[in-house]
Formats: sequence, structure tokens, C-alpha cells
Amino acid sequence: MNIYAVHLRRHGLDPDRDVVVVKEGFSWPAFFLSFLWALWNRLWLAAALFLSAQAVVNLGLYLFRPDPVSQGIVSLGLAVIFGYVGNDLRQQKLADQGFVLSAVVNGKDSDQAYQRFLDHEPVFAAELN
Repeated sequence: MNIYAVHLRRHGLDPDRDVVVVKEGFSWPAFFLSFLWALWNRLWLAAALFLSAQAVVNLGLYLFRPDPVSQGIVSLGLAVIFGYVGNDLRQQKLADQGFVLSAVVNGKDSDQAYQRFLDHEPVFAAELN
């Protein structure tokens, strides 16, 4: 089971636009596809920072020419950092857009977590219908 944060935008009750479920913890998509993942989630500043950090690391690796193991460790370390901060950056963007952290629920996936949230918030579920 994973832990998910449920964010609500208070001025609307459209479940497609005003409820966002974000997984807590490590983001595998951000780990593997940092720049593209940030663009997909419309994290423009994060995408620019990810691309810049990758460019600086690649420039450093080119200039200092470490052994292949060191190159792999540095690149892997940068990807791990992206994986750990990815979902936090996404939640910060939601907060900047007026979303409020409403609940923390667990579930197999985001759909099950959203359903569990609605089960524990019957008043909110009734307002959506």
C-alpha cells in the first residue's frame, strides 16, 4: 500500500479539476524521466532546474573525466535526488494554485486512495453528486 495526499481546491467542486491525489514519497517517473516528468506535470521551473542541474553535472563529468563508475554514481545520485523531490515539488505547486491538503490516505493506487477518501468524507462525496 502507498500513502497519498488528497488536495482540494476550496472554491470549486469539480472532481476532475478540484481534487488532486499525489503519491507521497519517492517518484519513480521523476527518477527515470526527470525533465520530461516535470514538463508533463507542468512544473516549468522544476523542469528548467532539472535540465540545468543535468547540464552542469554533464559538463563537470566532461571536464574532469572521472572513471565510468564515478560517472554512474554521480548520474544516479542526481536521478535519486529528482525522485525524492518530485512529488514534493508537485504538492508545492498545488499549494501555490490554492489547493489545500485535505487528507492523507493509503491505497494500492491513486484511484483506490481517492475512493477511500470519499468513503471517509461522505459529506464531500454527496456534494460532488
